Amino acid sequence: MPIKAVVWGENVHEQTDEVVREIYPDGMHATIAAALNQDKAIEATTATLQEPEHGLTEKRLAATDVLLWWGHAAHDAVDDAIVERVQRRVWEGMGLIVLHSGHFSKILRRLTGTPCALKWREAGERERIWVVNRNHPIAEGLGECIELEHEEMYGEPFTVPEPMETVFISWFEGGEVFRSGLTYQRGAGRIFYFRPGHETYPTYHNADVQKVLRNAVRWAYNPAKPWTTVADGINVPVGKTKEPLVEKGPKLNSHAKKPAG
Repeated sequence: MPIKAVVWGENVHEQTDEVVREIYPDGMHATIAAALNQDKAIEATTATLQEPEHGLTEKRLAATDVLLWWGHAAHDAVDDAIVERVQRRVWEGMGLIVLHSGHFSKILRRLTGTPCALKWREAGERERIWVVNRNHPIAEGLGECIELEHEEMYGEPFTVPEPMETVFISWFEGGEVFRSGLTYQRGAGRIFYFRPGHETYPTYHNADVQKVLRNAVRWAYNPAKPWTTVADGINVPVGKTKEPLVEKGPKLNSHAKKPAG
C-alpha cells in the first residue's frame, strides 16, 4: 500500500495575491502534492483551510500516514479542536512535516511547547541550504547544498527545542544562518521542519526541494498500528502485576469518605 500523505495548505495568498497565483495557479498545496506523487510509494492528496473542518476530519486523519502543513497569514483561523485532533494523531504515530512559515502554526508551537520565533527579511536574496547530515534519509540523493536564487530570509535565534537531528543549515546573502531542516519525535510521531517555501518565489518547483519533501514523507512514515492509548493514564492494579506485590502504605482512595446511607 502506498504512503497516504495529505498536503494541508492555508490557500489564502493564492486567492488574494496575483504574484503567488501566477507561480502556483492551482495552489502551493497542489504543486507539493504533484511533486510527492512522482514517487510511486506515495499517494498524496490535498486539504485547505476553507474546507469543512479544514479538510481534516477524524476519518481523514485516521487514514493519513503523513501530514504536510503550510500556513502563514491565517494561523489564528485554524480551529483549536482541529489542532488538538492533529496533535493526537501525531502522538499516535502520524508523521508531520511543517513547511516554511508553518513554524508559527498552532500545531508546531503546541507540539514543541516553544514560541518557534525567528528573525526574517523579505528581500529576494540567495539561499544556500547546506546538507550537514549527509547520511540522513531526508538528504538522500542531494549534493552538498541546495541553491535557491530568491528566498525570504529566516535567521537565528530560532526558539525551538534542541532537535533530534539537524539535517540542513541555510546561509543567506545578507549574512544570516538558520537551522532549516530539523527532526523531532512526539509520542510515536516523527516531525520534520523544512524552512524554504516563501509564497512569492517558485521554491516548490525546485527539483531538489521536491526531492527533500519526498524523502521526508518516507522518513516520517510509521508503518506500525496507531498507538491509540498514548495519552491514556493506565492503572495497573496489584493483582495484575508481572511479579507478586504486597500493598504497603496508604493510598489516596483509602482517605475518601464512605457514601452516606
